[in-house]
Amino acid sequence: MAPNTKVKTLKTELNGSSQSLHAPAPAWPEGTTARTTTQDQAFSFDVAIVGMGYVGLPTALAINASGRRVLGLDVSDGRLAVIREQRADLLDSDKERLSNALLDPTFMLSSDLSLLARAAAVVVCVPTPVDEYLVPDLGILRAACASVVDFATAGQLLMLTSTTYVGSTRDLLALPLAAKGLIPGRDVFVAFSPERINPGVDSFSHEDVPRVVGGVTPACGEAAERLLSASTKLVHVVPSADVAEMTKLVENTFRAVNIALANEFADICHELNMEVMDVIDAASTKPYGFMPFTPGPGVGGHCIPCDPHYLLWQLRKARLTAPVIEQAMAGIAGRPHQVVEKARRILSDRNHGVSGARVMVLGVAYKPDVEDLRESPALEIIAALIADGAEVAYSDPWCQTAPDGHGGVLHSEASPAEWGADLVILHTRHSQMDLDWLAEAAAVLDTTYRLTKADNVTRL
Repeated sequence: MAPNTKVKTLKTELNGSSQSLHAPAPAWPEGTTARTTTQDQAFSFDVAIVGMGYVGLPTALAINASGRRVLGLDVSDGRLAVIREQRADLLDSDKERLSNALLDPTFMLSSDLSLLARAAAVVVCVPTPVDEYLVPDLGILRAACASVVDFATAGQLLMLTSTTYVGSTRDLLALPLAAKGLIPGRDVFVAFSPERINPGVDSFSHEDVPRVVGGVTPACGEAAERLLSASTKLVHVVPSADVAEMTKLVENTFRAVNIALANEFADICHELNMEVMDVIDAASTKPYGFMPFTPGPGVGGHCIPCDPHYLLWQLRKARLTAPVIEQAMAGIAGRPHQVVEKARRILSDRNHGVSGARVMVLGVAYKPDVEDLRESPALEIIAALIADGAEVAYSDPWCQTAPDGHGGVLHSEASPAEWGADLVILHTRHSQMDLDWLAEAAAVLDTTYRLTKADNVTRL
């Protein structure tokens, strides 16, 4: 049998569908060490991070702080300029790390992907979004993995962290590497370790958040554990890369389902004339068996609106359904529409149609204290109100510009209280946001469920 025959028979086409959920994993040759170890080969960097966004940059800074030589790679020179100029959206602790890293000769930023060959370990941290039809967009991930494979050399550890479908580490790294003659577990190490970055929240440092990792072979898992242990206190090794991939999907799908449930309870409590947050706060006093999730205008960011769709997309090939997940994602997707409908009713009750109404949206970032607009429900709300003829403005201390959904750009109003809104929609409550003036606003729609009760305040 020709050397690559086995690899080719296991390879699957990925244009539009994923590998079968029940496809057998390749029986890679086992070995405790790679044919050429990192000690034998003179690598210039200990770790290369591919993608310097909301996940990649904090990851690179944490690894650099552990004393490793780090190469940060991004195809966008603009993004690298933002990092070098220290304008990246980071926690204060990471801002300090960035300042230190930029003075460290062992920390390098570059858009030259050929430098991948000079790193002992490569960690892929690129976006994995969904398109407007909620179908996974694997373009960025495929391109990044293709570059990693192109420049891969014996002795390297190659690890994905981007959330994606089960089997992606095998399909996008292990199989192409084997076709190139680099066998996982013998010549290179290949693993998956889901990222666990929480933008804008400093409750847990990078080092304190446990990491899950699974290798294509046991030896691959051990190599990945050694890398992660240098910058993380606890590493949980699972039997395979597939298990690690599914772990991330479970984590974020769990959150999606419970947020959808919290939204349903908000609607139920409204119908039964009670405050949903009174109920949730009371339930939260139970020290076991309950975890609080809060309702809101929808969900944004990269994880919750996107990740469960990677699982649903993969299940469709196997003709499997997941009714609870599907219903939760449908409920989440419809939440911004509920905000717009409630805005219409509030204006109508005040004898004012949507057309010509002045609507101020407070906070457009998808969560408090970040400048991240990805999948923010506010953008959909703004676009819908403008389509209905409303004059819409917004104010957000973190986001100075935002798309209006119709090809234009809005700029944050510095003095929202003076704008003269017929309706104010509180979407994202940033910590430094002044809300005292809302007591004098004509009407307020509170999608956060946390404003003090008042005659002019309506809960979503």
